[in-house]
Amino acid sequence: MIVYVLCFALFLVGTYGVIVKRDLVKIILSMGIQGYAVNLMIVLFGYRNGAIYPILAKGKDPVMMVDPLPQALVLTSIVIELGTTALIVALAIKIFEKYHTFDITKIRRLSG
Repeated sequence: MIVYVLCFALFLVGTYGVIVKRDLVKIILSMGIQGYAVNLMIVLFGYRNGAIYPILAKGKDPVMMVDPLPQALVLTSIVIELGTTALIVALAIKIFEKYHTFDITKIRRLSG
């Protein structure tokens, strides 16, 4: 139970960083922390205490196996998160090239 609370606390740390911080790099890192917390929570939902790896073999009871579906979902989530992070970093670089700052309070308006 304490592990789930710690995962939620990690998610709240990421949310705090996204809401409060004004530097684009810190916001991007906070979004990564949120993603890691969600992935960890999904993996923990599929965990069973004392279970074995999810590969069927002779003599292994399939009831006592770890659920492989959350692991597959996390792998997909990691790939999507990587693409999203790359897009956000590219946008941050373009904003820095135009305004010469990562501080979102100094960026008055975006003009095309």
